[in-house]
Amino acid sequence: FNELVTAYQQAALALIEGGSDILLIETIFDTLNAKAAIYAVKDLFDQLGFSLPIMISGTITDASGRTLSGQTTEAFWNSIEHAQPISVGLNCALGATELRPYLEELSNCAGTQISAHPNAGLPNAFGEYDQTPEEMADIVGEFAQAGLVNIIGGCCGTSPAHIKAIADKVADTSPRVIPDIPVACRLSGLEPFNIDKNSLFVNVGERCNVTGSARFKRLIIEEDYDTALDVARDQVENGAQVIDINMDEGMLDAKSAMVTFLNLVASEPDISKVPVMVDSSKWEVIEAGLQCIQGKGIVNSISIKEGEETFRRQARLCRNYGAAVVVMAFDEQGQADTEARKIEICQRSYDILVNDIGFPPQDIIFDPNIFAVATGIDEHNNYAVDFINAVQFIRDNLPHAMSSGGVSNVSFSFRGNNPVREAIHAVFLYHAIKAGLTMGIVNAGLLEIVEEIPKELRNKVEDVILNRSSDATEALLSIAENYRAGGTAEKKAEDLAWREWPVNKRLEHALVKGITTYILEDAEAARIEASRPIEVIEGPLMDGMNVVGDLFGDGKMFLPQVVKSARVMKQAVAHLIPF
Repeated sequence: FNELVTAYQQAALALIEGGSDILLIETIFDTLNAKAAIYAVKDLFDQLGFSLPIMISGTITDASGRTLSGQTTEAFWNSIEHAQPISVGLNCALGATELRPYLEELSNCAGTQISAHPNAGLPNAFGEYDQTPEEMADIVGEFAQAGLVNIIGGCCGTSPAHIKAIADKVADTSPRVIPDIPVACRLSGLEPFNIDKNSLFVNVGERCNVTGSARFKRLIIEEDYDTALDVARDQVENGAQVIDINMDEGMLDAKSAMVTFLNLVASEPDISKVPVMVDSSKWEVIEAGLQCIQGKGIVNSISIKEGEETFRRQARLCRNYGAAVVVMAFDEQGQADTEARKIEICQRSYDILVNDIGFPPQDIIFDPNIFAVATGIDEHNNYAVDFINAVQFIRDNLPHAMSSGGVSNVSFSFRGNNPVREAIHAVFLYHAIKAGLTMGIVNAGLLEIVEEIPKELRNKVEDVILNRSSDATEALLSIAENYRAGGTAEKKAEDLAWREWPVNKRLEHALVKGITTYILEDAEAARIEASRPIEVIEGPLMDGMNVVGDLFGDGKMFLPQVVKSARVMKQAVAHLIPF
């Protein structure tokens, strides 16, 4: 990356000294290369004290509609939008006809001018282009008439005659009207991932963290990266929409481990399709991570703890790398542990970022610090309430900014008792999401459904989370052992009681709980009872999915559980389809 930056900077400086009016970064097949070019040009402009307009043009390599490095058109735009180009477009690779659907996609998502410089058709067996100027002008002219483009031209196989024919064809056509694109945090891996005011809670997978997962730490220390990749893959399959990666461990070279793992992730499309959150307390590790990501990721984190000058410098660099930022509620005096301090630091940070350096507010994610509750220390009893109230303040008073937090921190007092911890996470998230929490770092495979938590446990947990009584901690402790993992035989028998229900109710229960163990057996039993297989799909299976939809919409179920339910549905339907 740094070698590319040096090369691009030398080229850009020569072009500027030679009298260039605009810099065009074009024929982009690997977005990471383009991000290096953007970084180089932005840094050069800072050195020179002035800037030139930038144009950016990517290239689609085949009928998949992706760049050679695997990104979709919208993901590509999300990755390079921070360059604030006067135009973005597509050139080379495909002929004009094949380019059209991807231009349309770009035209719909980019709030800037659109350019198109297609080839004169596809090359023949001799590598030559046969499309005539008139044929190409007819195709490209339709782009203009459809309102898809602002700038039009040609690439391989085109001649002055082609350009003249195109110019004549579009001479009386109005350029595309630049659309008003709604404000959103637009992230990307190989696929785009957009978060706006209407988005549901975003699950950030937490297990690729050497400080939070003993298994992942062991795999990284032993350099078993293949199995470590499986940890990331499992999270995506279980519903994580962003992957948090942290290598901060005393026994590791964190920078080297981060670079190695991110480069391996990049070669795994089923993982790299989602955005990456580069998580470290060391700036050099964050920066090294950003230099490996072709998509638009998230930095976790920056803060004012080292003073405003460092905060501003790191924020500007994050912007030049094209990343959103998590901003910790942490200042020169330390971490904010009260509602008032959380609000004060978040407001101060927002003002610096938005008003002083022009950081897009939609790319700011505040972490107001989730601390453990039920510690036995009275001063800690309101920690969850303080966090929830700070989240609501961010939603109501800091336009377009988002909020996040490491959810497992809240239950740290019950380490070793996973059922109670999972109940605490679910209840805490239920209330935090209602207050406006945008995202959370979670174990995507272990989120409990709020409605499925035993009533006694749920009530005691809620008393702790909302600090509803002075003895809430003692009350929860008094029942916690009853729910520790590996309970009694009676508890296990109770878990299977639903197997005695009528088959339709069993199917509905399996969908809501995401249980695949008996789904083929029950789907077959239901098929035999029904007049037609479609009745099973339209009846108990859809009834179960309707319950899932209601729970998800009410914030009592999270995306990972919906993913599990969808797998159950898929297996049942696959069994029924042949009949």
